[in-house]
Amino acid sequence: MDRVPPTTPLLFSSVDDVMEKLATTGYLADKATATTVFLADRLDKPLLIEGPAGVGKTELARAVAQATGSELIRLQCYEGVDEARALYEWNHAKQLLRIQAGQALGGEAGWDAMQHDVFSEEFLLSRPLLTAIRRTGPTVLLIDETDKADVEIEGLLLEVLSDFAVTVPELGTIVATRKPFVVLTSNATRELSEALKRRCLFLHLDFPDAELERRILASRVPDLPEALAEQLVRTMRVLRGMQLKKLPSVAETIDWGRTLLALGIDTLDDAAVRATLGVVLKHQSDQQRAAGELRLN
Repeated sequence: MDRVPPTTPLLFSSVDDVMEKLATTGYLADKATATTVFLADRLDKPLLIEGPAGVGKTELARAVAQATGSELIRLQCYEGVDEARALYEWNHAKQLLRIQAGQALGGEAGWDAMQHDVFSEEFLLSRPLLTAIRRTGPTVLLIDETDKADVEIEGLLLEVLSDFAVTVPELGTIVATRKPFVVLTSNATRELSEALKRRCLFLHLDFPDAELERRILASRVPDLPEALAEQLVRTMRVLRGMQLKKLPSVAETIDWGRTLLALGIDTLDDAAVRATLGVVLKHQSDQQRAAGELRLN
């Protein structure tokens, strides 16, 4: 049987439309990011986003889903994730109960009937990849931290992202009727295969420049005084220039702004930084290094 290519109605009409729709969710994208998202939608290709932890890779996928009224389906990758966790598996406990309940039928005919029954839709546990393929509504499929998965999973992803079809031997081939918008993220802890990269559009996300981070902070913590926000962003850029175990993310910039506002602090002096540094740096060694380099009293 020939497979009919799944259709994908466009989510965005232009680059400016991407920026405007994402902004309604609180995600302020720069022109390069918005352009890549638009092209991924227009060219119907998966989007691979690479960059350090905390720059908004996962948040961008969430924002696309929210901005377009799509369902977000997430496959969280980790070492040891396998096909059963990514694609589908059978509910063995339920199958066993069904077999035990049907033993009264007896004989070979009874077993044949049960065998057909227990490998039916009722006993199928759909995991993220199959769930996304079967959806008929707008869907964003987030394959998060792809670099943490074993290399074997990349082969599965290549197959699924090429055909958007899954063969379940007992049920046949399930073909997508509407392709999801696919986002893969990577912290670059290992190199992904060239084959997978060729399949995707690539976007490198880094920490925002000072101007964009100020805009993000103003959007998320609008009551924060402008002068205090300026001090906060400047201090964050100094912290990110240090050799820390975990560089503070944009989310932590926002948390720091909310913390200062809640405490009624109107200037980010040494005492304020020392009192609230735990909101931003979550490792003791990082706090000690920052205190030394910032020369906090």
